Amino acid sequence: MKILLVEDEQKIADFICEGLRTKNFIVTHCADGNQGYEVASKNTFDIIILDIMLPGREGLDILRSLRQMGNDTPIILLTARNELGDRIQGLEMGADDYLAKPFYVEELNARMQALLRRHAGTQQHMVEVGSLQLDCINRSINCQGQSIELTSREFSLPEYLMRSPNKVLTRGQLLEHVWGYDFDPCTNVVDVCIKRIRRKLTSLESAGKMVGAIESVRGTGYRLSPR
Repeated sequence: MKILLVEDEQKIADFICEGLRTKNFIVTHCADGNQGYEVASKNTFDIIILDIMLPGREGLDILRSLRQMGNDTPIILLTARNELGDRIQGLEMGADDYLAKPFYVEELNARMQALLRRHAGTQQHMVEVGSLQLDCINRSINCQGQSIELTSREFSLPEYLMRSPNKVLTRGQLLEHVWGYDFDPCTNVVDVCIKRIRRKLTSLESAGKMVGAIESVRGTGYRLSPR
């Protein structure tokens, strides 16, 4: 498990690093905000532990920039300030949790484990292909923040395609998964549904949105290719 710690107080950083490494976490430490943002934006971590008060770039500015660039790594804020406004601002900007100093490593570890469980659950019901985002719980599809209105049946078809991007799925497979009955070579229900979905995706492209393309594979079926 890879952790990024951005903390300028060396004693606190040593305390956290030692405590987490004894629990088999791989910890990368940055002592200022500029370095912390650089490392966070160019590398992948399971959790970022971010102090609010930092030399160089402040923690809340780092948080804002990471979220704006689409980085959804779980972030825990550390602060010596207990004012309610600081905590609310951080959470509204996309932080997942906060911890006020001083604290025990055991409490930090418990917060981290809870975040990892929650984040894993979110990833299971969220599917992304290119700029398309599918939410299986809310049964919605979005493209760059714009929702695509689909019926229940229409939703099931791209969901199946998105779970196997670039893979050719036959009409029989689509019929069985989406409609729940064996393939009838005389029916064109799959093609009709695909046509409706393509029309909705095309309307997004005309509005300047780049979306995945449902491609026809002659004599076989369809595949979803990210753009």
